[in-house]
Amino acid sequence: MNGREPEVCRRGALRAGAAALTAGALLAGCADRRGDTRPTVAATSATSATSATSATSTAAAPAHAPAPTPRRFPGQPVQVDHGPRARPRVALTFHGQGDPAVAGAVLAEAERAGARLTVLAVGSWLDEHPGMARRILDGGHDLGNHTQRHLDINTMSESEAYAEITACAQRLRRLTGSIGTWFRPSRTRYATPLVQRLARRAGYPHVLSYDVDSLDFTSPGVAAVTRKVAGEIRNGSVVSLHFGYADTVAALPLLLAEINRRRLRAVTTTELLT
Repeated sequence: MNGREPEVCRRGALRAGAAALTAGALLAGCADRRGDTRPTVAATSATSATSATSATSTAAAPAHAPAPTPRRFPGQPVQVDHGPRARPRVALTFHGQGDPAVAGAVLAEAERAGARLTVLAVGSWLDEHPGMARRILDGGHDLGNHTQRHLDINTMSESEAYAEITACAQRLRRLTGSIGTWFRPSRTRYATPLVQRLARRAGYPHVLSYDVDSLDFTSPGVAAVTRKVAGEIRNGSVVSLHFGYADTVAALPLLLAEINRRRLRAVTTTELLT
């Protein structure tokens, strides 16, 4: 995630005791928010969170065919921040952390529009919500690695940084049979040369960056998120977005409508580069 991003993906639950929200209620309730700068995440009660996780939980051994593995894309740099500019495709990439109900709402909204996403999951989030790995893949989306604990990987020692990458890769392999399709460094837009080398050693030929930052993690309001992305997106763009923010869920239908209006297709990053 962006280096300026506060530690809010995990702390943003609304006040304790609030009733659990369905995805539909979340979308309806967020549509009227304007300029709320609090780092809000949709709340669920302990009961609903437990049931949501258990309903999608998966055994340690993958129950399906192994998930796609990383690919090398000839002609692409080690650190990819956009795809071909000549084709009308874009990749919406999500940093995977936060309330699983919000994540499910984002995935469902994309699927209703025929869009496919790329989710870079934090390993500790998969530990808490293991069923999200299969939910993402079953929706036809890319699933990748966003480190184990979501710390500033560029400031770590070589051994610490490598452990962050491989620990998340191990979770992905245990849950899906693959280390995932992409690696994105945590708390930074671009990986240092050292982190790039460590990612290759762990099995990821490319590091996934982005050329459009939605800034949704600042909770600037639905209009601001929509305006920021719509103003910068173009052929080949890779957009950085996040699970765990109500503004993002509410803005997604507007963004998908704008992508469609421009006759672009929202595809996985793998498809963007293929």
